[in-house]
Amino acid sequence: MPENLDTETKPQKKMKLLLEYEGTRYCGWQSQKNGVSIQEIVQGVLSRMHNTPTIVWSSGRTDAGVHAQEQMVHFFTESRMTDLQWLKGINGLLPTDIVVKQVSLAEPDFHAQASCKGKLYRYTILNRDFPTALDFPYSWYLYYPLDVEAMREAVQVLEGRHDFTSFRGSKCGAKSADRYLMKTVVRKEGDRIQCYFIGNGFLKHMIRIIMGTVVLAGRGLLKPADMTQILEARNRRKAGPTAPAKGLCLMRVFYDIEERSDCLHRLQNSPIEIPFLG
Repeated sequence: MPENLDTETKPQKKMKLLLEYEGTRYCGWQSQKNGVSIQEIVQGVLSRMHNTPTIVWSSGRTDAGVHAQEQMVHFFTESRMTDLQWLKGINGLLPTDIVVKQVSLAEPDFHAQASCKGKLYRYTILNRDFPTALDFPYSWYLYYPLDVEAMREAVQVLEGRHDFTSFRGSKCGAKSADRYLMKTVVRKEGDRIQCYFIGNGFLKHMIRIIMGTVVLAGRGLLKPADMTQILEARNRRKAGPTAPAKGLCLMRVFYDIEERSDCLHRLQNSPIEIPFLG
């Protein structure tokens, strides 16, 4: 459900921020008592600029250690600053691992979460004999050989609308485990295995549990066809381990069905060339 839709105040303007962040040192997007969150940092900066407490609403949560190339948020303001002034002002106060990439005026009925039409995530595995120092925070290092085709076959079993209870974290607060996984793509890029997921929404730890299970298929410890039994069991214990958060990145949030359809088309027909992915 959208965050606090009925409690929003209605100042002069609603603004959108497109964020990029490196999630390593944060407890996730949402403000929590047990650590520093990205929401807390962004709200702190905006509150400082407004000289009054300012709340931001996001497209959804990301877990501790998960990164984002494009996370959308919105907030209300009475300021007359231009988009460029907002951009420079906020980035001048944010830490270097959180960046505002774009600022724009939102339509009155826009809501970062309620208006979302889908999301694209990417999970990265580094698969070679030695780990990495520079990219360590952004991939799951596995030294043993992985059968990429078996991984591809296993994850494709999950495409479509299903009850993903077997792939939800134990502390997931969602009322329903029903989700629509529109498309998955698994491809080898040198010594990295990139796994893409487009869906209408994702449960807590859902992609990470899927990845932990798919890796078992890549190691030959389960057959791709076993994914059907795991899915139908609706039992978290039947699935594999939860993959590390650091390999996961929120790549894009869709607010236009045509944009989402274009991304689906690219993934289906030209999985090696996806120009908008950095």
